[in-house]
Amino acid sequence: MNSGYLTCNGPGTSGAGCWARLGYEAYQDWAHRCSWRRGPTYIVVEQSPDLSGTVHERTAPGLNHLAFSAGTREHVDAMAGESHSHGWAELFPEKYPHAGGPGHFAAYLVNTDGYEVELIAAD
Repeated sequence: MNSGYLTCNGPGTSGAGCWARLGYEAYQDWAHRCSWRRGPTYIVVEQSPDLSGTVHERTAPGLNHLAFSAGTREHVDAMAGESHSHGWAELFPEKYPHAGGPGHFAAYLVNTDGYEVELIAAD
Protein backbone atom coordinates (compact mmCIF):
# COMPACT_ATOMS: atom_id res chain seq x y z
CA MET A 1 0.00 0.00 0.00
CA ASN A 2 1.05 3.60 -0.38
CA SER A 3 -0.05 6.69 1.47
CA GLY A 4 -1.48 8.54 -1.55
CA TYR A 5 -4.01 6.84 -3.74
CA LEU A 6 -4.25 3.30 -2.50
CA THR A 7 -2.51 0.41 -4.10
CA CYS A 8 -3.20 -2.93 -2.48
CA ASN A 9 -0.97 -5.95 -2.87
CA GLY A 10 -3.67 -8.55 -3.53
CA PRO A 11 -4.56 -9.38 -7.14
CA GLY A 12 -7.61 -7.54 -8.38
CA THR A 13 -7.38 -4.90 -5.65
CA SER A 14 -4.83 -2.47 -7.08
CA GLY A 15 -6.04 1.07 -7.67
CA ALA A 16 -9.16 0.45 -5.57
CA GLY A 17 -9.55 3.99 -4.26
CA CYS A 18 -8.22 7.29 -3.10
CA TRP A 19 -8.89 6.77 0.59
CA ALA A 20 -5.91 8.72 1.95
CA ARG A 21 -7.04 11.89 0.17
CA LEU A 22 -10.44 11.43 1.84
CA GLY A 23 -8.90 11.22 5.33
CA TYR A 24 -8.59 7.42 5.62
CA GLU A 25 -5.38 5.85 6.95
CA ALA A 26 -3.94 2.47 6.03
CA TYR A 27 -5.19 0.11 8.71
CA GLN A 28 -4.63 -3.58 7.87
CA ASP A 29 -2.90 -5.52 5.10
CA TRP A 30 -3.39 -9.24 4.41
CA ALA A 31 -2.49 -11.50 1.50
CA HIS A 32 -5.53 -10.67 -0.65
CA ARG A 33 -7.12 -7.74 1.16
CA CYS A 34 -6.35 -4.48 2.85
CA SER A 35 -8.27 -1.87 4.80
CA TRP A 36 -8.33 1.86 5.51
CA ARG A 37 -9.79 3.52 8.59
CA ARG A 38 -11.25 6.94 9.32
CA GLY A 39 -12.49 7.22 12.89
CA PRO A 40 -14.92 4.37 13.57
CA THR A 41 -15.43 3.70 9.85
CA TYR A 42 -13.26 1.38 7.81
CA ILE A 43 -13.23 0.06 4.26
CA VAL A 44 -11.93 -3.38 3.32
CA VAL A 45 -10.98 -4.21 -0.26
CA GLU A 46 -10.40 -7.86 -0.96
CA GLN A 47 -10.33 -10.54 -3.59
CA SER A 48 -12.15 -13.60 -2.31
CA PRO A 49 -10.92 -17.07 -3.29
CA ASP A 50 -14.60 -17.90 -3.87
CA LEU A 51 -15.21 -15.41 -6.69
CA SER A 52 -17.85 -16.48 -9.20
CA GLY A 53 -16.06 -14.47 -11.92
CA THR A 54 -12.94 -12.42 -12.46
CA VAL A 55 -14.38 -9.14 -13.76
CA HIS A 56 -16.42 -6.54 -11.86
CA GLU A 57 -19.10 -4.82 -13.91
CA ARG A 58 -20.47 -1.69 -12.24
CA THR A 59 -23.66 -1.80 -14.33
CA ALA A 60 -24.49 -5.40 -13.33
CA PRO A 61 -26.65 -6.19 -10.27
CA GLY A 62 -24.76 -5.48 -7.07
CA LEU A 63 -22.48 -2.61 -6.16
CA ASN A 64 -22.59 0.30 -8.61
CA HIS A 65 -20.40 2.82 -6.82
CA LEU A 66 -19.39 4.32 -3.48
CA ALA A 67 -19.97 8.02 -2.81
CA PHE A 68 -17.82 10.09 -0.45
CA SER A 69 -18.01 13.61 0.88
CA ALA A 70 -14.72 14.98 -0.45
CA GLY A 71 -14.55 18.48 1.00
CA THR A 72 -14.57 21.65 -1.04
CA ARG A 73 -15.11 22.05 -4.77
CA GLU A 74 -11.42 22.86 -5.06
CA HIS A 75 -10.53 19.58 -3.34
CA VAL A 76 -12.82 17.62 -5.67
CA ASP A 77 -11.24 19.40 -8.66
CA ALA A 78 -7.74 18.56 -7.39
CA MET A 79 -8.57 14.89 -6.79
CA ALA A 80 -10.23 14.57 -10.20
CA GLY A 81 -7.21 16.21 -11.84
CA GLU A 82 -4.75 13.86 -10.10
CA SER A 83 -6.83 10.71 -10.59
CA HIS A 84 -5.46 9.83 -14.05
CA SER A 85 -1.94 9.44 -12.70
CA HIS A 86 -3.27 6.96 -10.13
CA GLY A 87 -5.12 4.61 -12.50
CA TRP A 88 -8.55 6.27 -12.50
CA ALA A 89 -10.50 7.64 -15.43
CA GLU A 90 -13.25 10.23 -15.28
CA LEU A 91 -16.77 9.08 -16.10
CA PHE A 92 -19.00 11.60 -17.86
CA PRO A 93 -16.21 14.17 -18.44
CA GLU A 94 -18.44 16.17 -20.76
CA LYS A 95 -20.80 16.79 -17.83
CA TYR A 96 -18.19 17.47 -15.12
CA PRO A 97 -18.80 18.67 -12.44
CA HIS A 98 -22.59 18.40 -12.73
CA ALA A 99 -23.10 14.84 -14.03
CA GLY A 100 -25.39 14.22 -11.04
CA GLY A 101 -27.53 17.25 -11.85
CA PRO A 102 -27.22 21.05 -11.88
CA GLY A 103 -27.09 21.43 -8.09
CA HIS A 104 -24.70 18.53 -7.49
CA PHE A 105 -20.91 19.13 -7.71
CA ALA A 106 -19.09 15.79 -7.98
CA ALA A 107 -16.44 13.83 -9.82
CA TYR A 108 -17.30 10.30 -10.97
CA LEU A 109 -14.19 8.14 -11.37
CA VAL A 110 -13.68 4.52 -12.43
CA ASN A 111 -10.53 2.43 -12.01
CA THR A 112 -9.06 -0.33 -14.17
CA ASP A 113 -10.87 -2.98 -12.07
CA GLY A 114 -14.21 -1.34 -12.96
CA TYR A 115 -14.97 0.20 -9.56
CA GLU A 116 -16.58 3.62 -9.45
CA VAL A 117 -16.35 6.31 -6.79
CA GLU A 118 -18.26 9.56 -6.59
CA LEU A 119 -16.42 12.42 -4.90
CA ILE A 120 -18.97 14.99 -3.73
CA ALA A 121 -18.21 18.60 -2.83
CA ALA A 122 -19.76 19.58 0.49
CA ASP A 123 -20.01 23.29 -0.35
